[in-house]
Amino acid sequence: MSSDPDTTQDASVDDEWAAAMAEQAVDPATAPAPGPAAAEAPRANFPQLNPEPAVAAGNEQLDLVMDIPVTLSVELGRTRIQIRELLQLAQGSVVDLDRLAGEPMDVLVNGFLIARGEVVLVNDKFGIRLTDIVSPNERARRLG
Repeated sequence: MSSDPDTTQDASVDDEWAAAMAEQAVDPATAPAPGPAAAEAPRANFPQLNPEPAVAAGNEQLDLVMDIPVTLSVELGRTRIQIRELLQLAQGSVVDLDRLAGEPMDVLVNGFLIARGEVVLVNDKFGIRLTDIVSPNERARRLG
């Protein structure tokens, strides 16, 4: 008769567990007898909870995220080209985009569309004037 090594090892592990469980067992002779003293435990004293207005709690939670940096970018348009065409681009090359002139630009925060706007020039710097904010429902729909 041959013994399977896995079965022998499983039996050994079972014996180790049984011994460990026996060490943890409570001896009924030394255990305290249940009675009034064992049943009564001291009452815990907790401070009175005073609910704060939900607005204050919401402001505190909002304050936690106010200093988190995000990346805001404005997208002029997109196109899809082959690598061959990309490697042929040089200074002065024109790339056709999927937008028409005068169409609003997309304003993205961390890659998610949040608004649309038009390009403005202020003190020799480009800026964007927001013309349309994407509704929370629309943002949720685009995420899903």
